[in-house]
Amino acid sequence: MKKLVISIIVCLAAIASMAQTKSEILVSYNSITPNKYNKLVTSKMLLLASSTDAKYFNELSLWVDSLKSTPEGKAKYMDILKKACMTVEPDGSTSWNLSKGPVKKTYMYVFSNPAKQTLTVYDKYGEDLGYYTESLSEMKWSMVNDSVKTILGYECFMAESDYHGRHWKAWFTPEIPMSFGPWKLHGLPGLILKAEANGGFSFTATGLEQTNRLITPMYLQQDYTKIDRKKGLENAEYYVNNEASIMNAQGQNVKIYTVDENGNKVEVPKYDGLKHSLEPDYKMKR
Repeated sequence: MKKLVISIIVCLAAIASMAQTKSEILVSYNSITPNKYNKLVTSKMLLLASSTDAKYFNELSLWVDSLKSTPEGKAKYMDILKKACMTVEPDGSTSWNLSKGPVKKTYMYVFSNPAKQTLTVYDKYGEDLGYYTESLSEMKWSMVNDSVKTILGYECFMAESDYHGRHWKAWFTPEIPMSFGPWKLHGLPGLILKAEANGGFSFTATGLEQTNRLITPMYLQQDYTKIDRKKGLENAEYYVNNEASIMNAQGQNVKIYTVDENGNKVEVPKYDGLKHSLEPDYKMKR
């Protein structure tokens, strides 16, 4: 009976391994977004892609989530945080400076599956983790003649699309015939290496290499609840702009402020999806 159980476990592990696609390329992108402090924020993102699947993510976030997906890994991660971030004060109390440690800041993952004609997004919306699936057909492109750029040594052509409230210009290379790109951008006859949208949003490829790294499924998938995309974005904006009130209603005594160039405490500026969201259509009249 014991041998049978072991055999079943081995078979299940083999099946799980087979279900993961091996990628063919790894692309690094600089993702630039404007924030509510009128600054442009750069995030380092990656795209793993094969001819059949793609996964867009942040490497540190993936590492954190993979560790926290098992009890042993979670304990190891907390030990790493303690060593990097915790200080024991002279009075015996402890203080934490999370800026010193490997703390997850980017929650977004995007999985693309052309065979199913869908993409699935996992992200954090306010206090909640959520996911949604949409059809790849939602993005339509128009080719632009006589607009060519060389990016990372590849000849790239331009196309335009209006998508969820922003106008996108994207440069793709037919030399890499994969219909993927950064974030949710997809559907062109070649890999998207650069994209720009109104409002200061952009993605620019900074590196590209061949790889056979596995496109692993979403870690901690059980922690995510299915949501409506627009409702999730609405909830995220409401939470950001009312965080102190929400925390105080939960019994905490919190006041959130920022500091200006003179060291004075000032109110935190409001987040406005029309300016700060990749998809501002949730704020537009329906």
